[in-house]
Amino acid sequence: MAELPLVGLLGAFLCAVLGAIGWWSILFLPWRPSSTREQIEAESYAQLTHDLSEVTVLIPARNEAQFIDHTLETVKIQGSGLRIIVIDDQSSDSTAQSAQKNGAWVITGTAPPTGWSGKLWALEQGLQQVRTAYTLLLDADIALSTGIIATLLKKAKNEQCVLVSLMAAPPMNNIMEKLLMPAFIFFFKLLYPFGLANKSASRVAAAAGGCILVETSALRSAGAFGSLHSALIDDCTLAAHIKRNGKKIWIGLSHSARSHRGYHKLDTIWEMVSRTAYTQLNYSSLLLIFCTVMMVSMFWFAPFVFLLLPDLKTYMICAITWLAMYLAYRPTLIYYYRSPLWVLALPVIGALYLAMTWTSAIRYWRGERARWKDRQYESKTDD
Repeated sequence: MAELPLVGLLGAFLCAVLGAIGWWSILFLPWRPSSTREQIEAESYAQLTHDLSEVTVLIPARNEAQFIDHTLETVKIQGSGLRIIVIDDQSSDSTAQSAQKNGAWVITGTAPPTGWSGKLWALEQGLQQVRTAYTLLLDADIALSTGIIATLLKKAKNEQCVLVSLMAAPPMNNIMEKLLMPAFIFFFKLLYPFGLANKSASRVAAAAGGCILVETSALRSAGAFGSLHSALIDDCTLAAHIKRNGKKIWIGLSHSARSHRGYHKLDTIWEMVSRTAYTQLNYSSLLLIFCTVMMVSMFWFAPFVFLLLPDLKTYMICAITWLAMYLAYRPTLIYYYRSPLWVLALPVIGALYLAMTWTSAIRYWRGERARWKDRQYESKTDD
């Protein structure tokens, strides 16, 4: 029994070493997942009038009356000839009326067939009406800066990208958003490194569903939304399908696309993350355990092991861990105009996101694959 504390301390030390290695690995990986170098903003010519007649905007909307007005206002000023279609996904509020008032063509959506997610079924119905060379898939809560659609179109053509997507800037107006939303982007970039996703030779594919410009013909050649009809991470699944067809894709950060859906309470962010967290681990218990060990090691043992083993070695481990945490998280904080001191909150942030992931897994084991927009998707449905 006397050896148990020693074994426990040795385990804590090894976890701390593992955590420190994890943080420094993020910094030295050649594709630099913590970097913010992949970014694009509306160009200076944004004030000019653009001919956007080759673009149709598809906006799936379910009970989005409080957001759709502002979204459409920012879409309408992008240029001339732009066709805007809002698919009203059986809303019980005034979404359809608000969209019509703002000049959008509103399609009354039907209930999704068995096996379809609501958003993808809405987009499938909208796609049937698209006749333009490009389709912009836009969430109902995304506001666009003037000229960003023209900028995306220019990038797609100049760089021969079939799909270009933007990670919209999240809201950061309250303490919960400031604490958790930059980390949401940070973790997404670790799971789906932009540097790899943007390389044709890499098998990694990623897209941000809030704002995706895609060639309509490529979208249809990839099976459109029917090929990913049950996918919960539909944006990355779409990017993977297109990339497997040998097409070039690009994803980056932007301040020119902004989410104006506020997350005023912890539980709203919790629901958003837990909806797909276990899906991102491919519903694998082994990956969940690995993720748990790594996050506990990186966010708790490595920064705080000196509290258990107060000697020179552990002080050094803690010091180099905090340095790596700072260097890894700083680019994201700076990009979103947050103080680098927010790095001090990473242990709390890591614990919260790990708990959200476990919530997602527990719901799946109970037979609930996901819940969103008053709809529940059973775990028996496959991606």
